[in-house]
Amino acid sequence: MAYFSLKQQSEKILLQQSQIELKLLKAQVQPHFLFNTLNAIYYEAFLEAPRTALLIDRLSDMIRYFVDQSTHETVPLATEIQFLDNYIALEKMRIQPEPEIVFHCTINDQQKIPPMLLMTFVENIFKHGIDKISGNNKICISLSENEHQLVFQTRNSLNRNAEPMRKQGTGLSNLRQRLTILYGNNFHLHTAEVQDEHFEALLKIPLT
Repeated sequence: MAYFSLKQQSEKILLQQSQIELKLLKAQVQPHFLFNTLNAIYYEAFLEAPRTALLIDRLSDMIRYFVDQSTHETVPLATEIQFLDNYIALEKMRIQPEPEIVFHCTINDQQKIPPMLLMTFVENIFKHGIDKISGNNKICISLSENEHQLVFQTRNSLNRNAEPMRKQGTGLSNLRQRLTILYGNNFHLHTAEVQDEHFEALLKIPLT
């Protein structure tokens, strides 16, 4: 029974991926045109607004990651980290005062992981954990290795004014399905509110 359920989940994700690829083909937007345009905007902006130019450059890197890497089975961890760093920089642009963010990495960044695997956690932080009223926002992100496992942890202050974060929201539910297809039962995913003060997420996956 479990085998057929897993097979159905796998077929569903493959179908969704095919539909996304078809939509991209229908759009008929050539990536090189998009990147050339962004580069032109970058150089124009650099003359008048260097900070804006830097953000455009980060956005260009993110789009390139989507186009070039997101369909690969695995990517270097360094590439995934750079993607997260770009995303965080763009989010910080919208928040004043800027949140206090600590990103601690002690793992070999040439290890390989599936692309976009860590994005859900960071996206949820900015969706549910940023309090723009009080401005007291603290975010901790860490990547480490323990017993041949990648350990990814996030911790952020709670925003009581935001939409409540369910332990198994759509993003986390989809992530759990993907993890099950990739690793079977050989992974650990846990999220929780701690002492009614902050939210924590923990992911452990095997390293090959």
